[in-house]
Amino acid sequence: MLLSPLKFSHTLLSQLVSPGDHVVDATVGNGHDTIKLAQLVGKTGKVYGFDIQPQAIEETQKKVTLTGLTEQIELYCKGHETLDKTLPESVTLQAVVFNLGYLPKSDKSIITLPETTISAIEQGLNRLAIGGTILIMVYYGHEGGTDEKNAVKNYLQKLPQEQYAVLEYGFINQKNNPPFLLAIEKKRH
Repeated sequence: MLLSPLKFSHTLLSQLVSPGDHVVDATVGNGHDTIKLAQLVGKTGKVYGFDIQPQAIEETQKKVTLTGLTEQIELYCKGHETLDKTLPESVTLQAVVFNLGYLPKSDKSIITLPETTISAIEQGLNRLAIGGTILIMVYYGHEGGTDEKNAVKNYLQKLPQEQYAVLEYGFINQKNNPPFLLAIEKKRH
């Protein structure tokens, strides 16, 4: 049975992320990926979570507290494009996770933007370990979503294949702009 793009991204994370790894949730949202990542990295790893909306950080902090995963999670009410300025230089990442679009059940005018998303992807690529992966769930059925989708895909298509493998995974016969997954694996520096 074919997995949805979101389930496929979670399957990939389960295969890629191990206890002790450092990872980024670039768009914390409601905290679901943050919690999943924290469970995967264990008490010896670290999850760095970014979101520009205080509501997202507060909601995620509640979930973090309830699950007892506070030791391995650091949340920042900042845009993901501040990754390099926020994380210590010595941090190497095993995974970076994005959910593009807007925070579900909130203000749909606050969306991820092509410029900041591409900046965050570049910063993530520079910090990825060999074999590390960036996973981008692309939700684009909103105003501005198609522009971001096109900009991100255009950027990723230009990455050198000697250094990166880039995968697009999604259903092509569904209505209403079905979300899809973009996965970037770092093969070498």
